[in-house]
Amino acid sequence: MAAKSQLLNLPNILTLSRIAAVPLVVILLLFESRQNCLWAAVIFTAAAMTDWLDGYLARKWGVVTVLGKFLDPLADKLIVMAALIMLIPLDRVPAWAVFVILARELIVSGIRSIASTEGIVIAASDLGKYKTIFQMVAIVGLLLHYRYHWFFGIEFDFLYPSLHNAGLFIFYISLFLTVWSGADYFLKFFKVFAK
Repeated sequence: MAAKSQLLNLPNILTLSRIAAVPLVVILLLFESRQNCLWAAVIFTAAAMTDWLDGYLARKWGVVTVLGKFLDPLADKLIVMAALIMLIPLDRVPAWAVFVILARELIVSGIRSIASTEGIVIAASDLGKYKTIFQMVAIVGLLLHYRYHWFFGIEFDFLYPSLHNAGLFIFYISLFLTVWSGADYFLKFFKVFAK
């Protein structure tokens, strides 16, 4: 019973909530409208915030679990890739760039799996963390693509298309970090296995 309660600690529940947000974002973007994109951005932002919070709480409370270590990066990849794939048909991100990001994630996951079968842990790098942060910030900008009436019916035209353009600019920074961190994982992998 104690093991079960340890698995269902608050950090793991927050991580699971991030996974639960994935179909909501997908459905909202499947029926894309200004309102749906705003809600998708709100849900995505809340999910992105849990990415920091679950890790912080797990370390602070000393409840880091194997399940949490597995689910946390999986939740990040699912929410980011779901949003990016859904943004392709909306013509907000280039498909080739999303492919590069997806390919990197699959290759790095494969490298880490091979290393773990040999009893070697290739830890997440700071580059990988920055990559995820930039991806999440970019996606929020790309979701907030439309003009919005924020307060008392006042339209803030200066936000359009600035948020989309800012999101796209940050997206290309995240793409650079994606390739760089992927190359860094390759180097670590080959240094370990070259011995």
